[in-house]
Order: sequence, then C-alpha cells, then structure tokens
Amino acid sequence: MIQPEAIHFDDDGAIPNSRLPLLLYRAAVPPDAAAIEALFAANRWPPAWRDGVHSFHHFHSTAHEVLGVARGEATVLFGGPGGRVLTLSAGDVAIVPAGIGHCNQGQSADLLIVGAYPDGARRSVDTRHGDTAEIAEVRGNIAIVVIPKCDPVTGAEGALLRLWGQ
Repeated sequence: MIQPEAIHFDDDGAIPNSRLPLLLYRAAVPPDAAAIEALFAANRWPPAWRDGVHSFHHFHSTAHEVLGVARGEATVLFGGPGGRVLTLSAGDVAIVPAGIGHCNQGQSADLLIVGAYPDGARRSVDTRHGDTAEIAEVRGNIAIVVIPKCDPVTGAEGALLRLWGQ
C-alpha cells in the first residue's frame, strides 16, 4: 500500500500548525478531477471545491482539508512564513490537518486542485490568517477537531489513522 511522507510543523505564535503531521502522497491518484472526487467521496471526504490554493497564508481551525492535484503544479509554503515549501504535481495529495498554514507561492497556468473535508466538516470550515489576537481561540478549535474515520486516499485502513493516532 502506498505510504505518505509525514511532515511536522511547529506553532509559530500566529500560525498554530498542529501536533498532527501533514501527509503528502506522491503520484497517488490519477491526474483527473472526477476520479479524485470519486476516490475522496468513497473514503468519506466529500469533494467541496475545484480551484487552486490561496496566495496568502491561511489555515482552517475547525476542519482538516485534503488537496488532490488533478492538473498542473503548485509550489506551496506549508507551516507559515517559516515553514517548508513543497511542490505539488498532478497526482499528488496533501492531507492538511486543522491549523497547518498553507500559501501558494506559484503555480502552472493549468493548475486544478480538488479540495475536500471529512464527512460532517464542510459546514464548519473557517479560514484564518494568523492573527495573533485569535491564537488562543484557534488553538482551542484545533484541539477538538475529530480525527477522520478514513484516509481520503487509502480508506479505513490507511496511513492517516495510524499516523494521526486513531
């Protein structure tokens, strides 16, 4: 079974990041938006949008997010300004725990990403920008976000449950 890279980020006082690692699957899905949506849906991460990654630092404090690259390439800074730049290409999937910052640093003209959130999370997804006045609130939000029951790529027996402690 395909295994993701697990990447940890520290809280920087504005971008809280997470005790959970970002999971990065390389060449894990077909480079096709409909196929990625079907896989995510089958694994209880209903597709929510098709687009790119915002070009400003942001994170979600109330939900985990998955980014499946259907087409093109993007250079994304994860973890806030002092984080790590990763290049995501067609077929790659990044599972972003609640709290981990992400910011588009550049992309190909044809970039298309499928975004999804675990079952039940879509109505409660927020977008935060690293306002230090909100750090206590967002840390509290992140602490109560539930671990999903399935890995969006590999399902109920996938790496997410093992690596995130389910």
